[in-house]
Amino acid sequence: MSDLSLNCPCMESQCDCCIQVFGACVEFENFLALDDVSFAISPGVLTGVVGPNGGGKSTLFNALVGLQPTAHGTILVNGLPPGNSKGKVSYVPQKEHVNWRFPLSVRDVVSLGKVSQGSLLNKLGLGVSSLVEESLRKVDMWDSREDLVSNLSGGQRQRTFIARALTQEADILILDEAFSGVDISSQEGVLNVLRSLRDEGKTILMATHDLNTLADRFDEVLCLNRHVCAYGKPEVVFTEEVLVELYGSHGEMFAEHRIGQHTHVD
Repeated sequence: MSDLSLNCPCMESQCDCCIQVFGACVEFENFLALDDVSFAISPGVLTGVVGPNGGGKSTLFNALVGLQPTAHGTILVNGLPPGNSKGKVSYVPQKEHVNWRFPLSVRDVVSLGKVSQGSLLNKLGLGVSSLVEESLRKVDMWDSREDLVSNLSGGQRQRTFIARALTQEADILILDEAFSGVDISSQEGVLNVLRSLRDEGKTILMATHDLNTLADRFDEVLCLNRHVCAYGKPEVVFTEEVLVELYGSHGEMFAEHRIGQHTHVD
């Protein structure tokens, strides 16, 4: 691990961090997908999670939301194990994991976020519309509320799923490859929504392969290649040493690019 790894500003069990990970390990058939991962994230921070394919980004997210058990270590979300945390966590998976052919409108998809909370009124379809409208307006999708999700652009789909997360009244939003298949201008639209939510106090983690303008996009960056290579402010953690640790020999090439240049890592 690089000396620049700012792993965990408070590795005590009692702190104000909403996400704490202590020595987490995840194994798949004797393959160590996550190896002794530790970090902590404070509320109201927009964090980018970067690393190579197979580096453990999706595995980490699945562990944070309780979909993937850990072999060793501890994960606390709002002070409790994943799935039992105080407050709400909403997970937006990769687009490949969504059945876009299902004939749902934007309003339908967003409404499902609140219905999944399980109250009797919600199951009856009551008490949902005002929150759905508020959420759709926040992401600038109200005018497209009757459109089928299958007909939306990549950026519109991401904003729809962010609105769905908002109807769950989530404190923490986790987005896996939210920019995949989304053009640059639409990416900026999604980012503006995320920044606005961060300013409201939401904590947001987003996995990305795109190293373009990370300094402008994220408050903090978690560099992950099965272990934490570095964690902290983008302008501090992106050194040649960290990039080589992330991407091997290709990291030397990436290190020549300054933050703010167009750099995409597959």
